[in-house]
Amino acid sequence: MLMHGYNRLVAGVNSQSSSASPGIRQSRMKPNGGIDGIGGVGRGGSGKLGSWIERVVYVVISAVFRRKGVLLFAPLLYILGMVLYMGSLSFDSGGGRGVSISKHRKDRGGGFDLNEPRVPGSLYRSPQVFEKLLPYLQAGGNHSSNVLMSVWQSELHQGWEPCVNRGTFLADLPKSNGYFIIEANGGLNQQRLSICDAVAVAGLLNATLVVPMFHLNSVWRDSSKFSDIFDEDFFIHALRHRVNVVRQLPEDILQRFDNNISSIVNLRLKAWSNPTYYIQKVLPKLLKLGAVRVAPFSNRLANAVPPDIQGLRCFANFEALRFSLPIYTLAEVMVQRMIQKSSQTRGKYVSVHLRFEKDMVAFSCCLYDGGMEEKQEMDIAREKGWRGKFHRRGRIIRPGAIRRDGKCPLSPLEVGMMLRGMGFANTTSVYVASGKIYKAEKYMAPLRELFPLLETKETLATPEELAQFQGHSSRLAALDYTVCLYSEVFVTTQGGNFPHFLMGHRRYMYRGHAKTIMPDKRKLALLFDNPDVRWDSFKRQMRDMLHRSDLKGTEIKKPSGSLYTFPMPDCMCKIAEARNENGKTLTN
Repeated sequence: MLMHGYNRLVAGVNSQSSSASPGIRQSRMKPNGGIDGIGGVGRGGSGKLGSWIERVVYVVISAVFRRKGVLLFAPLLYILGMVLYMGSLSFDSGGGRGVSISKHRKDRGGGFDLNEPRVPGSLYRSPQVFEKLLPYLQAGGNHSSNVLMSVWQSELHQGWEPCVNRGTFLADLPKSNGYFIIEANGGLNQQRLSICDAVAVAGLLNATLVVPMFHLNSVWRDSSKFSDIFDEDFFIHALRHRVNVVRQLPEDILQRFDNNISSIVNLRLKAWSNPTYYIQKVLPKLLKLGAVRVAPFSNRLANAVPPDIQGLRCFANFEALRFSLPIYTLAEVMVQRMIQKSSQTRGKYVSVHLRFEKDMVAFSCCLYDGGMEEKQEMDIAREKGWRGKFHRRGRIIRPGAIRRDGKCPLSPLEVGMMLRGMGFANTTSVYVASGKIYKAEKYMAPLRELFPLLETKETLATPEELAQFQGHSSRLAALDYTVCLYSEVFVTTQGGNFPHFLMGHRRYMYRGHAKTIMPDKRKLALLFDNPDVRWDSFKRQMRDMLHRSDLKGTEIKKPSGSLYTFPMPDCMCKIAEARNENGKTLTN
Protein backbone atom coordinates (compact mmCIF):
# COMPACT_ATOMS: atom_id res chain seq x y z
CA MET A 1 0.00 0.00 0.00
CA LEU A 2 1.31 3.42 -0.93
CA MET A 3 2.28 5.35 2.18
CA HIS A 4 1.65 9.03 2.83
CA GLY A 5 3.06 11.83 4.97
CA TYR A 6 5.14 10.64 7.90
CA ASN A 7 4.58 7.00 6.91
CA ARG A 8 6.61 7.48 3.72
CA LEU A 9 9.71 7.83 5.85
CA VAL A 10 10.80 4.24 5.88
CA ALA A 11 13.21 2.97 8.49
CA GLY A 12 16.65 4.39 8.06
CA VAL A 13 15.67 7.41 5.98
CA ASN A 14 17.16 9.74 8.58
CA SER A 15 20.53 8.52 7.50
CA GLN A 16 19.95 9.90 4.00
CA SER A 17 22.21 12.80 3.25
CA SER A 18 20.64 16.03 2.07
CA SER A 19 23.70 16.76 -0.01
CA ALA A 20 23.58 13.72 -2.24
CA SER A 21 25.77 14.26 -5.22
CA PRO A 22 23.50 15.04 -8.18
CA GLY A 23 23.56 12.91 -11.28
CA ILE A 24 21.81 15.51 -13.37
CA ARG A 25 22.68 19.06 -12.78
CA GLN A 26 20.91 22.17 -13.84
CA SER A 27 21.84 23.32 -17.27
CA ARG A 28 25.31 24.87 -17.21
CA MET A 29 24.04 27.76 -19.29
CA LYS A 30 22.74 29.50 -16.21
CA PRO A 31 20.74 32.69 -16.59
CA ASN A 32 23.09 34.40 -14.16
CA GLY A 33 25.95 33.66 -16.50
CA GLY A 34 28.03 31.53 -14.15
CA ILE A 35 30.61 29.28 -15.76
CA ASP A 36 31.06 26.83 -12.93
CA GLY A 37 32.48 23.53 -14.03
CA ILE A 38 34.21 24.76 -17.17
CA GLY A 39 37.73 23.38 -17.31
CA GLY A 40 40.71 25.66 -17.45
CA VAL A 41 39.23 28.45 -15.38
CA GLY A 42 41.39 29.61 -12.53
CA ARG A 43 42.01 32.54 -10.24
CA GLY A 44 44.96 34.82 -9.89
CA GLY A 45 45.99 38.32 -8.89
CA SER A 46 45.60 40.46 -5.79
CA GLY A 47 43.87 43.63 -4.71
CA LYS A 48 46.99 45.63 -3.84
CA LEU A 49 48.01 48.82 -5.57
CA GLY A 50 50.29 47.61 -8.29
CA SER A 51 52.38 50.59 -9.42
CA TRP A 52 54.07 53.74 -8.14
CA ILE A 53 51.65 55.85 -10.19
CA GLU A 54 48.68 54.41 -8.31
CA ARG A 55 50.34 55.19 -5.02
CA VAL A 56 51.22 58.78 -6.05
CA VAL A 57 47.66 59.44 -7.20
CA TYR A 58 46.32 57.99 -3.97
CA VAL A 59 48.61 60.19 -1.81
CA VAL A 60 47.86 63.37 -3.78
CA ILE A 61 44.10 62.91 -3.64
CA SER A 62 44.27 62.10 0.08
CA ALA A 63 46.22 65.29 0.73
CA VAL A 64 43.78 67.35 -1.29
CA PHE A 65 40.78 66.02 0.62
CA ARG A 66 42.46 66.93 3.93
CA ARG A 67 42.54 70.58 2.88
CA LYS A 68 39.05 71.95 2.53
CA GLY A 69 40.26 75.03 0.68
CA VAL A 70 41.23 73.09 -2.42
CA LEU A 71 38.37 70.59 -2.53
CA LEU A 72 37.17 72.14 -5.77
CA PHE A 73 40.31 70.88 -7.47
CA ALA A 74 39.81 67.28 -6.36
CA PRO A 75 37.84 66.10 -9.44
CA LEU A 76 40.42 67.63 -11.78
CA LEU A 77 43.31 66.03 -9.94
CA TYR A 78 41.51 62.67 -9.89
CA ILE A 79 40.92 62.72 -13.66
CA LEU A 80 44.54 63.73 -14.27
CA GLY A 81 45.75 60.90 -12.10
CA MET A 82 43.56 58.35 -13.88
CA VAL A 83 44.83 59.52 -17.28
CA LEU A 84 48.40 59.03 -16.11
CA TYR A 85 47.50 55.61 -14.69
CA MET A 86 45.75 54.40 -17.86
CA GLY A 87 48.72 55.53 -19.90
CA SER A 88 50.90 53.09 -17.99
CA LEU A 89 48.83 50.09 -19.17
CA SER A 90 49.33 48.22 -22.41
CA PHE A 91 46.67 46.29 -24.33
CA ASP A 92 46.77 43.88 -27.23
CA SER A 93 44.11 42.50 -29.57
CA GLY A 94 43.52 39.07 -28.08
CA GLY A 95 41.47 39.71 -24.97
CA GLY A 96 38.14 38.66 -23.67
CA ARG A 97 36.11 41.66 -24.93
CA GLY A 98 37.93 42.67 -28.09
CA VAL A 99 41.10 43.59 -26.13
CA SER A 100 43.05 41.41 -23.78
CA ILE A 101 44.55 42.28 -20.45
CA SER A 102 48.30 42.32 -20.79
CA LYS A 103 50.68 40.47 -18.53
CA HIS A 104 51.06 43.71 -16.57
CA ARG A 105 47.36 43.48 -15.61
CA LYS A 106 46.79 39.70 -15.52
CA ASP A 107 47.22 39.60 -11.77
CA ARG A 108 44.36 42.06 -11.25
CA GLY A 109 41.81 41.53 -13.98
CA GLY A 110 40.12 38.53 -15.59
CA GLY A 111 40.05 37.32 -19.16
CA PHE A 112 41.49 34.85 -21.66
CA ASP A 113 45.00 33.53 -21.26
CA LEU A 114 46.09 33.23 -24.89
CA ASN A 115 49.69 32.54 -23.94
CA GLU A 116 49.05 29.19 -22.27
CA PRO A 117 51.51 26.41 -23.16
CA ARG A 118 50.92 24.59 -26.45
CA VAL A 119 50.36 20.93 -25.56
CA PRO A 120 48.68 18.13 -27.56
CA GLY A 121 44.90 18.41 -27.63
CA SER A 122 44.73 22.15 -26.99
CA LEU A 123 44.13 23.41 -30.55
CA TYR A 124 41.23 23.00 -32.99
CA ARG A 125 42.93 21.44 -35.99
CA SER A 126 40.07 19.20 -37.09
CA PRO A 127 39.88 20.79 -40.59
CA GLN A 128 43.50 19.73 -41.24
CA VAL A 129 42.75 16.21 -40.02
CA PHE A 130 39.68 16.17 -42.28
CA GLU A 131 41.76 17.11 -45.33
CA LYS A 132 44.30 14.39 -44.51
CA LEU A 133 41.68 11.65 -44.01
CA LEU A 134 39.17 12.77 -46.65
CA PRO A 135 40.02 10.04 -49.24
CA TYR A 136 39.43 7.36 -46.58
CA LEU A 137 36.32 9.09 -45.23
CA GLN A 138 34.79 9.16 -48.71
CA ALA A 139 35.68 5.55 -49.56
CA GLY A 140 33.26 2.64 -49.08
CA GLY A 141 29.79 3.32 -47.80
CA ASN A 142 27.86 0.38 -49.22
CA HIS A 143 24.91 -1.16 -47.39
CA SER A 144 26.61 -4.42 -46.46
CA SER A 145 29.48 -2.72 -44.61
CA ASN A 146 27.33 -0.28 -42.63
CA VAL A 147 27.89 -0.80 -38.90
CA LEU A 148 24.37 0.56 -38.32
CA MET A 149 22.90 -2.81 -39.24
CA SER A 150 24.53 -4.55 -36.25
CA VAL A 151 25.76 -1.72 -34.06
CA TRP A 152 24.64 -3.04 -30.65
CA GLN A 153 25.84 -6.45 -29.47
CA SER A 154 22.73 -7.56 -27.58
CA GLU A 155 24.36 -10.76 -26.34
CA LEU A 156 26.59 -8.63 -24.09
CA HIS A 157 23.63 -7.45 -22.03
CA GLN A 158 20.95 -8.89 -19.79
CA GLY A 159 17.52 -7.49 -20.55
CA TRP A 160 15.51 -5.25 -18.25
CA GLU A 161 11.89 -4.19 -18.42
CA PRO A 162 9.78 -1.48 -16.75
CA CYS A 163 8.23 -2.36 -13.42
CA VAL A 164 6.91 0.97 -12.11
CA ASN A 165 3.43 -0.51 -11.69
CA ARG A 166 4.52 -2.83 -8.90
CA GLY A 167 2.68 -2.55 -5.58
CA THR A 168 -0.88 -1.88 -4.53
CA PHE A 169 -2.34 1.61 -4.68
CA LEU A 170 -5.43 3.04 -3.04
CA ALA A 171 -8.52 3.64 -5.14
CA ASP A 172 -9.20 6.70 -2.98
CA LEU A 173 -6.29 8.68 -1.59
CA PRO A 174 -6.35 9.92 2.03
CA LYS A 175 -7.50 13.44 2.79
CA SER A 176 -4.97 15.93 1.50
CA ASN A 177 -2.73 17.89 3.86
CA GLY A 178 -2.87 20.95 1.62
CA TYR A 179 -1.85 22.28 -1.79
CA PHE A 180 1.70 22.15 -3.14
CA ILE A 181 2.50 24.77 -5.79
CA ILE A 182 5.74 24.89 -7.75
CA GLU A 183 7.24 26.91 -10.55
CA ALA A 184 9.44 24.97 -12.99
CA ASN A 185 12.26 26.84 -14.68
CA GLY A 186 14.83 26.20 -17.39
CA GLY A 187 14.40 24.39 -20.68
CA LEU A 188 12.24 21.40 -21.58
CA ASN A 189 14.03 18.75 -19.55
CA GLN A 190 14.86 20.96 -16.59
CA GLN A 191 11.10 21.58 -16.40
CA ARG A 192 10.52 17.85 -16.69
CA LEU A 193 12.85 17.19 -13.77
CA SER A 194 11.04 19.78 -11.62
CA ILE A 195 7.63 18.30 -12.46
CA CYS A 196 8.63 14.74 -11.55
CA ASP A 197 10.33 15.82 -8.33
CA ALA A 198 7.21 17.82 -7.43
CA VAL A 199 5.06 14.70 -7.88
CA ALA A 200 7.40 12.82 -5.53
CA VAL A 201 7.31 15.59 -2.90
CA ALA A 202 3.51 15.88 -3.12
CA GLY A 203 3.27 12.13 -2.50
CA LEU A 204 5.70 12.33 0.40
CA LEU A 205 3.67 15.11 2.06
CA ASN A 206 0.27 13.69 1.08
CA ALA A 207 -0.35 17.04 -0.62
CA THR A 208 -2.44 17.94 -3.63
CA LEU A 209 -0.19 19.07 -6.47
CA VAL A 210 -1.33 22.06 -8.51
CA VAL A 211 -0.35 21.63 -12.19
CA PRO A 212 3.10 23.27 -12.29
CA MET A 213 3.58 26.75 -13.65
CA PHE A 214 6.50 27.51 -15.97
CA HIS A 215 8.91 30.35 -15.32
CA LEU A 216 9.69 32.58 -18.31
CA ASN A 217 13.44 31.99 -18.43
CA SER A 218 15.74 34.76 -19.69
CA VAL A 219 17.81 32.21 -21.65
CA TRP A 220 15.09 29.98 -23.12
CA ARG A 221 12.50 32.77 -23.56
CA ASP A 222 9.55 30.39 -23.97
CA SER A 223 6.14 31.49 -22.72
CA SER A 224 4.59 28.01 -23.03
CA LYS A 225 2.29 26.71 -20.31
CA PHE A 226 2.18 23.11 -19.04
CA SER A 227 -0.68 22.19 -21.38
CA ASP A 228 1.20 23.57 -24.40
CA ILE A 229 3.97 21.02 -23.92
CA PHE A 230 2.45 18.12 -21.99
CA ASP A 231 -0.90 16.34 -22.08
CA GLU A 232 -2.46 17.82 -18.95
CA ASP A 233 -5.56 15.61 -18.88
CA PHE A 234 -3.52 12.43 -19.17
CA PHE A 235 -1.06 13.61 -16.49
CA ILE A 236 -3.87 14.15 -13.96
CA HIS A 237 -5.62 10.90 -14.86
CA ALA A 238 -2.48 8.74 -14.80
CA LEU A 239 -1.55 9.91 -11.29
CA ARG A 240 -5.07 9.65 -9.81
CA HIS A 241 -4.21 6.60 -7.63
CA ARG A 242 -0.84 7.96 -6.53
CA VAL A 243 -1.04 11.73 -6.10
CA ASN A 244 -3.93 14.16 -6.27
CA VAL A 245 -3.36 16.72 -9.06
CA VAL A 246 -5.59 19.73 -9.82
CA ARG A 247 -5.38 22.25 -12.64
CA GLN A 248 -5.60 25.30 -10.41
CA LEU A 249 -5.96 26.29 -6.80
CA PRO A 250 -9.60 26.12 -5.59
CA GLU A 251 -11.37 29.46 -5.20
CA ASP A 252 -11.87 29.17 -1.44
CA ILE A 253 -8.17 28.52 -0.87
CA LEU A 254 -7.17 31.37 -3.15
CA GLN A 255 -9.45 33.77 -1.27
CA ARG A 256 -7.43 33.15 1.88
CA PHE A 257 -4.53 34.79 0.10
CA ASP A 258 -6.43 37.79 -1.35
CA ASN A 259 -6.92 35.98 -4.66
CA ASN A 260 -3.23 36.42 -5.37
CA ILE A 261 -1.12 33.30 -5.68
CA SER A 262 2.00 35.41 -5.08
CA SER A 263 0.74 36.03 -1.54
CA ILE A 264 1.19 32.36 -0.70
CA VAL A 265 4.39 31.89 1.27
CA ASN A 266 7.29 31.04 -1.02
CA LEU A 267 9.55 28.56 0.75
CA ARG A 268 13.28 28.80 0.15
CA LEU A 269 14.36 25.18 0.20
CA LYS A 270 17.88 23.81 0.25
CA ALA A 271 19.08 22.14 -2.93
CA TRP A 272 18.99 18.34 -2.90
CA SER A 273 16.95 18.19 0.33
CA ASN A 274 16.16 14.74 1.71
CA PRO A 275 12.68 13.52 2.77
CA THR A 276 13.35 14.22 6.46
CA TYR A 277 13.90 17.90 5.62
CA TYR A 278 10.50 18.07 3.89
CA ILE A 279 8.73 16.34 6.77
CA GLN A 280 10.33 18.58 9.39
CA LYS A 281 10.36 21.92 7.57
CA VAL A 282 7.68 21.89 4.88
CA LEU A 283 4.88 19.68 6.23
CA PRO A 284 4.20 21.84 9.34
CA LYS A 285 3.81 24.95 7.18
CA LEU A 286 1.57 23.05 4.75
CA LEU A 287 -0.71 21.91 7.58
CA LYS A 288 -0.83 25.39 9.09
CA LEU A 289 -1.37 27.43 5.93
CA GLY A 290 -3.20 24.97 3.68
CA ALA A 291 -0.95 25.82 0.73
CA VAL A 292 2.76 26.42 0.16
CA ARG A 293 4.68 27.54 -2.87
CA VAL A 294 8.24 26.88 -4.09
CA ALA A 295 9.45 29.13 -6.90
CA PRO A 296 11.69 28.20 -8.51
CA PHE A 297 11.56 24.48 -7.77
CA SER A 298 14.73 23.11 -9.32
CA ASN A 299 16.96 20.34 -7.95
CA ARG A 300 15.19 20.58 -4.60
CA LEU A 301 14.92 16.83 -3.91
CA ALA A 302 17.87 14.53 -3.24
CA ASN A 303 18.60 11.76 -5.71
CA ALA A 304 18.75 9.14 -2.95
CA VAL A 305 15.24 8.75 -1.46
CA PRO A 306 13.17 5.75 -0.25
CA PRO A 307 11.90 3.31 -2.92
CA ASP A 308 8.25 4.48 -2.82
CA ILE A 309 9.33 8.08 -3.48
CA GLN A 310 11.59 6.92 -6.30
CA GLY A 311 8.64 4.98 -7.68
CA LEU A 312 6.64 8.22 -7.94
CA ARG A 313 9.50 9.85 -9.83
CA CYS A 314 9.70 6.88 -12.19
CA PHE A 315 5.99 6.80 -12.88
CA ALA A 316 5.74 10.55 -13.41
CA ASN A 317 8.64 10.69 -15.86
CA PHE A 318 8.19 7.54 -17.88
CA GLU A 319 4.43 6.99 -17.74
CA ALA A 320 2.47 10.11 -16.74
CA LEU A 321 4.26 12.75 -18.82
CA ARG A 322 3.30 12.66 -22.49
CA PHE A 323 3.67 15.46 -24.98
CA SER A 324 0.61 17.48 -25.91
CA LEU A 325 -1.45 16.37 -28.91
CA PRO A 326 -0.05 18.98 -31.39
CA ILE A 327 3.53 17.99 -30.51
CA TYR A 328 2.78 14.27 -30.49
CA THR A 329 0.98 14.42 -33.85
CA LEU A 330 3.74 16.21 -35.75
CA ALA A 331 6.52 14.27 -34.00
CA GLU A 332 4.93 10.97 -35.04
CA VAL A 333 4.81 12.17 -38.65
CA MET A 334 8.47 13.21 -38.49
CA VAL A 335 9.52 9.82 -37.12
CA GLN A 336 7.67 8.04 -39.92
CA ARG A 337 9.33 10.26 -42.50
CA MET A 338 12.77 9.44 -41.08
CA ILE A 339 11.96 5.72 -41.28
CA GLN A 340 10.83 6.10 -44.89
CA LYS A 341 13.97 8.03 -45.81
CA SER A 342 16.06 5.23 -44.26
CA SER A 343 14.94 2.50 -46.65
CA GLN A 344 18.55 1.54 -47.44
CA THR A 345 19.07 0.63 -43.77
CA ARG A 346 15.68 -1.04 -43.17
CA GLY A 347 14.23 2.01 -41.43
CA LYS A 348 17.12 2.48 -39.01
CA TYR A 349 18.61 5.95 -38.60
CA VAL A 350 21.10 7.85 -36.42
CA SER A 351 20.18 10.94 -34.38
CA VAL A 352 22.73 13.48 -33.16
CA HIS A 353 22.21 16.08 -30.45
CA LEU A 354 24.48 18.79 -31.84
CA ARG A 355 25.28 21.60 -29.38
CA PHE A 356 26.96 24.03 -31.76
CA GLU A 357 24.64 26.99 -31.43
CA LYS A 358 26.21 30.44 -31.14
CA ASP A 359 25.41 30.84 -27.44
CA MET A 360 26.80 27.38 -26.65
CA VAL A 361 30.06 28.07 -28.50
CA ALA A 362 30.33 31.41 -26.70
CA PHE A 363 29.56 29.91 -23.30
CA SER A 364 32.13 27.15 -23.71
CA CYS A 365 34.97 29.71 -24.16
CA CYS A 366 36.50 27.35 -26.74
CA LEU A 367 38.37 28.62 -29.80
CA TYR A 368 37.71 27.19 -33.25
CA ASP A 369 39.07 28.22 -36.64
CA GLY A 370 37.46 31.63 -37.14
CA GLY A 371 40.40 33.67 -35.88
CA MET A 372 39.97 37.16 -34.46
CA GLU A 373 36.60 37.63 -36.16
CA GLU A 374 35.19 34.60 -34.35
CA LYS A 375 36.72 35.70 -31.04
CA GLN A 376 35.26 39.20 -31.21
CA GLU A 377 31.86 37.78 -32.20
CA MET A 378 31.94 35.38 -29.25
CA ASP A 379 33.05 38.18 -26.90
CA ILE A 380 29.98 40.19 -27.90
CA ALA A 381 27.73 37.16 -27.43
CA ARG A 382 29.18 36.45 -23.98
CA GLU A 383 28.76 40.04 -22.89
CA LYS A 384 25.19 40.14 -24.19
CA GLY A 385 24.18 36.88 -22.54
CA TRP A 386 26.17 36.97 -19.31
CA ARG A 387 27.09 40.63 -18.70
CA GLY A 388 30.73 40.54 -17.81
CA LYS A 389 30.70 37.31 -15.82
CA PHE A 390 33.56 36.00 -17.95
CA HIS A 391 35.70 38.98 -16.91
CA ARG A 392 35.26 38.90 -13.19
CA ARG A 393 38.27 39.94 -11.18
CA GLY A 394 40.87 37.21 -11.01
CA ARG A 395 39.12 34.82 -13.42
CA ILE A 396 41.50 33.46 -16.02
CA ILE A 397 40.08 31.37 -18.87
CA ARG A 398 42.37 28.96 -20.70
CA PRO A 399 40.73 27.71 -23.93
CA GLY A 400 43.41 25.08 -24.54
CA ALA A 401 42.88 23.50 -21.14
CA ILE A 402 39.12 23.49 -21.73
CA ARG A 403 39.60 21.60 -24.99
CA ARG A 404 42.04 19.07 -23.50
CA ASP A 405 39.55 18.42 -20.71
CA GLY A 406 36.89 17.42 -23.25
CA LYS A 407 34.62 20.38 -22.47
CA CYS A 408 34.38 21.87 -25.97
CA PRO A 409 31.26 21.22 -28.07
CA LEU A 410 32.02 18.87 -30.94
CA SER A 411 31.77 20.64 -34.27
CA PRO A 412 29.65 19.09 -37.08
CA LEU A 413 32.88 18.23 -38.88
CA GLU A 414 34.17 16.29 -35.86
CA VAL A 415 30.89 14.42 -35.48
CA GLY A 416 31.03 13.38 -39.14
CA MET A 417 34.61 12.12 -38.93
CA MET A 418 33.85 10.22 -35.73
CA LEU A 419 30.82 8.44 -37.21
CA ARG A 420 32.61 7.53 -40.45
CA GLY A 421 35.57 6.23 -38.44
CA MET A 422 33.18 4.05 -36.42
CA GLY A 423 31.93 2.47 -39.64
CA PHE A 424 28.67 4.28 -40.40
CA ALA A 425 28.30 4.35 -44.19
CA ASN A 426 27.40 7.45 -46.16
CA THR A 427 24.05 5.79 -46.91
CA THR A 428 23.09 6.29 -43.24
CA SER A 429 20.22 8.67 -42.59
CA VAL A 430 21.21 11.18 -39.88
CA TYR A 431 18.83 13.41 -37.95
CA VAL A 432 20.43 16.46 -36.32
CA ALA A 433 18.64 17.82 -33.25
CA SER A 434 19.76 21.34 -32.47
CA GLY A 435 18.97 25.00 -32.33
CA LYS A 436 20.35 27.40 -34.91
CA ILE A 437 23.88 26.17 -35.73
CA TYR A 438 26.63 28.77 -35.53
CA LYS A 439 27.67 29.69 -39.08
CA ALA A 440 25.73 26.70 -40.37
CA GLU A 441 26.70 27.17 -44.02
CA LYS A 442 30.38 26.79 -43.13
CA TYR A 443 30.29 24.21 -40.35
CA MET A 444 27.51 21.92 -41.62
CA ALA A 445 28.95 21.51 -45.12
CA PRO A 446 31.53 18.79 -44.21
CA LEU A 447 28.92 16.82 -42.25
CA ARG A 448 26.54 16.91 -45.22
CA GLU A 449 29.39 15.85 -47.49
CA LEU A 450 30.04 12.77 -45.34
CA PHE A 451 26.33 12.02 -44.76
CA PRO A 452 24.21 13.31 -47.67
CA LEU A 453 21.01 11.84 -46.14
CA LEU A 454 20.99 14.44 -43.37
CA GLU A 455 17.78 15.84 -41.95
CA THR A 456 16.72 18.43 -39.38
CA LYS A 457 13.27 19.39 -38.15
CA GLU A 458 13.35 22.23 -40.69
CA THR A 459 13.88 19.79 -43.60
CA LEU A 460 11.71 16.98 -42.23
CA ALA A 461 8.65 19.15 -41.54
CA THR A 462 7.15 21.88 -43.70
CA PRO A 463 7.18 25.55 -42.65
CA GLU A 464 3.42 25.35 -42.26
CA GLU A 465 3.70 22.36 -39.92
CA LEU A 466 6.33 24.12 -37.79
CA ALA A 467 4.58 27.49 -37.72
CA GLN A 468 2.65 26.86 -34.49
CA PHE A 469 5.87 25.94 -32.66
CA GLN A 470 8.08 28.79 -33.83
CA GLY A 471 9.24 31.07 -31.04
CA HIS A 472 8.74 28.30 -28.46
CA SER A 473 12.06 26.58 -27.83
CA SER A 474 10.65 23.92 -25.49
CA ARG A 475 8.03 22.79 -28.01
CA LEU A 476 10.65 22.60 -30.76
CA ALA A 477 12.92 20.66 -28.39
CA ALA A 478 10.06 18.21 -27.78
CA LEU A 479 9.95 17.46 -31.53
CA ASP A 480 13.70 16.82 -31.54
CA TYR A 481 13.39 14.69 -28.40
CA THR A 482 10.81 12.39 -29.98
CA VAL A 483 12.68 11.85 -33.25
CA CYS A 484 15.85 11.08 -31.28
CA LEU A 485 13.97 8.72 -28.96
CA TYR A 486 13.06 6.35 -31.80
CA SER A 487 16.43 6.32 -33.59
CA GLU A 488 18.53 3.17 -33.68
CA VAL A 489 21.55 5.18 -32.50
CA PHE A 490 21.62 8.39 -30.50
CA VAL A 491 24.81 10.47 -30.36
CA THR A 492 25.45 12.91 -27.53
CA THR A 493 28.08 15.59 -28.04
CA GLN A 494 27.97 18.05 -25.13
CA GLY A 495 26.12 16.88 -22.03
CA GLY A 496 23.17 18.72 -20.52
CA ASN A 497 19.68 17.66 -19.52
CA PHE A 498 18.48 16.81 -23.05
CA PRO A 499 20.87 13.85 -23.59
CA HIS A 500 20.68 12.77 -19.94
CA PHE A 501 16.90 12.47 -19.98
CA LEU A 502 16.92 10.96 -23.45
CA MET A 503 19.41 8.26 -22.49
CA GLY A 504 17.26 7.36 -19.49
CA HIS A 505 14.12 7.25 -21.62
CA ARG A 506 15.86 5.08 -24.21
CA ARG A 507 17.03 2.69 -21.49
CA TYR A 508 13.43 2.49 -20.29
CA MET A 509 12.21 1.72 -23.83
CA TYR A 510 14.99 -0.56 -25.06
CA ARG A 511 15.28 -3.19 -22.30
CA GLY A 512 17.80 -1.20 -20.31
CA HIS A 513 20.15 -0.23 -23.17
CA ALA A 514 20.62 3.46 -23.96
CA LYS A 515 21.72 2.69 -27.54
CA THR A 516 23.78 5.85 -27.29
CA ILE A 517 27.25 6.82 -28.48
CA MET A 518 29.01 8.68 -25.67
CA PRO A 519 32.28 10.00 -27.16
CA ASP A 520 35.48 10.18 -25.16
CA LYS A 521 36.07 13.85 -25.87
CA ARG A 522 39.48 13.96 -24.22
CA LYS A 523 40.69 11.29 -26.62
CA LEU A 524 39.01 13.07 -29.54
CA ALA A 525 40.78 16.32 -28.63
CA LEU A 526 44.13 14.55 -28.98
CA LEU A 527 43.20 12.85 -32.26
CA PHE A 528 41.76 15.98 -33.88
CA ASP A 529 44.89 17.95 -32.92
CA ASN A 530 47.10 15.55 -34.87
CA PRO A 531 47.05 16.11 -38.66
CA ASP A 532 49.54 13.26 -39.03
CA VAL A 533 47.17 10.64 -37.62
CA ARG A 534 46.91 7.53 -39.80
CA TRP A 535 43.52 6.27 -40.95
CA ASP A 536 44.03 2.78 -39.55
CA SER A 537 44.83 4.20 -36.12
CA PHE A 538 41.95 6.67 -36.24
CA LYS A 539 39.46 4.00 -37.31
CA ARG A 540 40.65 1.56 -34.66
CA GLN A 541 40.22 4.14 -31.90
CA MET A 542 36.76 5.12 -33.15
CA ARG A 543 35.65 1.47 -33.19
CA ASP A 544 36.94 1.08 -29.64
CA MET A 545 34.97 4.16 -28.59
CA LEU A 546 31.81 2.67 -30.11
CA HIS A 547 32.39 -0.62 -28.30
CA ARG A 548 32.82 1.19 -24.97
CA SER A 549 29.55 3.04 -25.55
CA ASP A 550 27.87 -0.32 -26.13
CA LEU A 551 29.21 -1.64 -22.82
CA LYS A 552 28.16 1.51 -20.95
CA GLY A 553 24.69 1.38 -22.44
CA THR A 554 23.26 -0.74 -19.62
CA GLU A 555 25.02 1.05 -16.79
CA ILE A 556 23.12 0.82 -13.49
CA LYS A 557 22.47 3.81 -11.27
CA LYS A 558 24.99 4.46 -8.54
CA PRO A 559 23.71 5.45 -5.07
CA SER A 560 24.14 9.15 -5.79
CA GLY A 561 23.08 8.91 -9.43
CA SER A 562 19.87 10.07 -11.10
CA LEU A 563 17.12 7.69 -12.18
CA TYR A 564 16.25 10.08 -14.99
CA THR A 565 19.45 8.91 -16.71
CA PHE A 566 19.84 5.50 -15.05
CA PRO A 567 16.38 3.98 -14.48
CA MET A 568 17.79 0.60 -13.39
CA PRO A 569 17.09 -0.68 -10.80
CA ASP A 570 14.61 1.90 -9.40
CA CYS A 571 12.25 1.93 -12.39
CA MET A 572 13.14 -1.35 -14.09
CA CYS A 573 13.70 -4.98 -13.14
CA LYS A 574 15.71 -7.71 -14.79
CA ILE A 575 13.37 -9.58 -17.04
CA ALA A 576 13.60 -12.80 -15.02
CA GLU A 577 12.73 -10.92 -11.80
CA ALA A 578 9.79 -9.14 -13.39
CA ARG A 579 8.35 -12.41 -14.69
CA ASN A 580 8.73 -14.04 -11.30
CA GLU A 581 6.68 -11.26 -9.72
CA ASN A 582 3.98 -11.78 -12.33
CA GLY A 583 3.83 -15.45 -11.47
CA LYS A 584 5.01 -16.71 -14.84
CA THR A 585 7.13 -19.79 -15.29
CA LEU A 586 10.66 -19.01 -16.38
CA THR A 587 12.33 -20.82 -19.23
CA ASN A 588 16.05 -20.63 -19.88
